Amino acid sequence: MKPTVFSILSAPISVAVLRGAERLSAHSVDAGNAPEVAVAQASSWSVSKAKRLLDVVASIVGLLLFSPFMLLLALLVGFTSKGPIFFAQRRVGSHGRLFTIFKFRTMEVAHASQNGSPITVHGDRRITRVGVYMRRYKLDELPQFYNVLCGDMSLVGPRPKLPHHEGMKMPFRPGLTGAATLAFRREEEMLRGVPSHELDKFYEATVKPLKARLDSEYMEQATMTTDLGLLLATASACVGLGYPAAPLDLSLNI
Repeated sequence: MKPTVFSILSAPISVAVLRGAERLSAHSVDAGNAPEVAVAQASSWSVSKAKRLLDVVASIVGLLLFSPFMLLLALLVGFTSKGPIFFAQRRVGSHGRLFTIFKFRTMEVAHASQNGSPITVHGDRRITRVGVYMRRYKLDELPQFYNVLCGDMSLVGPRPKLPHHEGMKMPFRPGLTGAATLAFRREEEMLRGVPSHELDKFYEATVKPLKARLDSEYMEQATMTTDLGLLLATASACVGLGYPAAPLDLSLNI
């Protein structure tokens, strides 16, 4: 029997991700053994017009409600480090379509443009002083209400990834939050035990398929009720009332 969505997102999250960050670097990584991209299945709610209507209404409310705060964040980004206020990047959307995602910039431009892993870890020196707090509370993601309004994203779905980090083909929109987003909400801390020269290979062989599995299981079962519950759990986690930082459990078998 498949696990219910809340067996993934509630108490058993400790089974999914609470098993020693020190184990990460103990596993050899071979990107050539990474599983092929899977084709995800969607519940009727996940691709419904009702969900899209909820997305549109919520994104308009979110943009109006947070606009004064977003203006303040924009000023902080602009005055505390050199570079553009927003970070824009091509990500994978539904059915493999690419779109441009928007965030508040949280990294120094000079460092972000250098060749290196696009994956950030806890203590990454490329992150600005303001960026540390914005990333901790996910404030850098607020501009993505615009992506939701435009139809590139949804409130709930797998986080939109770089093309080479996407672990499944999605018939639904990526989201502001999702099952894997909640489980990996402190991903930068989870990955701190991985040697920098192995980070990309480790992500490809281990993290990507695990995220894809969590998100795929959720989206197959998602309903309006579970989406609202996930949004509430994410909001609680962002303000420090939810799940603590958690290292990965490489033995997870959902």
